[in-house]
Amino acid sequence: MRIHNFAYLFRQGAKNIFHNKLMSFACIGVLVACLLLIGSSVLFTITVNNMAVDIENQNEIVVFLNPKLSIDDIESIDAAIRSNANVIDARYVSKEQGLESQKSKMGEYGNLLLGLEGPENPLPDKYLLRISNSSLIEETIASLEAINGVEYVNASIEVAHILSGLKTTVYYTGAAVVIILIIVSLVIITNTIKLTIFSRRREINIMKYVGATDTFIRLPFLVEGMLIGLIAAAFAFFMLGFSYTYALGWARDNYMQYFSLILNNAVDFREIALHVMIGFSGIGVFIGVVSSGIFVRRHLRV
Repeated sequence: MRIHNFAYLFRQGAKNIFHNKLMSFACIGVLVACLLLIGSSVLFTITVNNMAVDIENQNEIVVFLNPKLSIDDIESIDAAIRSNANVIDARYVSKEQGLESQKSKMGEYGNLLLGLEGPENPLPDKYLLRISNSSLIEETIASLEAINGVEYVNASIEVAHILSGLKTTVYYTGAAVVIILIIVSLVIITNTIKLTIFSRRREINIMKYVGATDTFIRLPFLVEGMLIGLIAAAFAFFMLGFSYTYALGWARDNYMQYFSLILNNAVDFREIALHVMIGFSGIGVFIGVVSSGIFVRRHLRV
């Protein structure tokens, strides 16, 4: 097909939007609403995941060591702990450091611990660990307890399972919402294209009689769907960015003390703006082109 034919088809697709203003506006409006819901779902999923990761980072595994270990034994244990693939951070805390930490936590009552220094110190040496995958916490604990010189391991298994389940639930729920909204958009836009084809049935008949191919007739509708998707993506992107940034700033100014965990883990829209724009454009074009293509392919019989 020649270049001027492509230009003609593109112009026709753009003209279809203006010639069917009401239906195009309805189509863009529905798609904008769906993209806003999809974007909100993604932002919510990211925030919840960040919260879970933040809580996981605070939920440390404590590995208590046998008090009779030598320096060489501790170095061997250190190497074994750090070689565990699920351990992302390991911090050694000697019993002297542990005692000083307890004094600091007790504040003015820290003097009650005076006299426990040196041989009288009852605290054990330990490691404070952070892991990358909370769903593997039981396997990680078992491997840590198998290390020679480890007295016992203390970890909140229930909390780890809850966080792992929360992330999985939010992920699949968000994916389901996105899929449902895409299907709804496809159905609505397909019906809009159906009305457009019906209103232009005489023009399509004339084009067929003068020798136009099905592809030549179909392409303007695909271009129309693509443009509708891009327009909707642009509107949704700016509306989501403005409303999310404004709402987040307002909440931080007024309710930071009540919802600090949520607000501190809320993603900065600027960090994901490019990804959101690309995602919206891709989804918008996909919905517009596929809905146009499906209907034209099934019902373009002239």
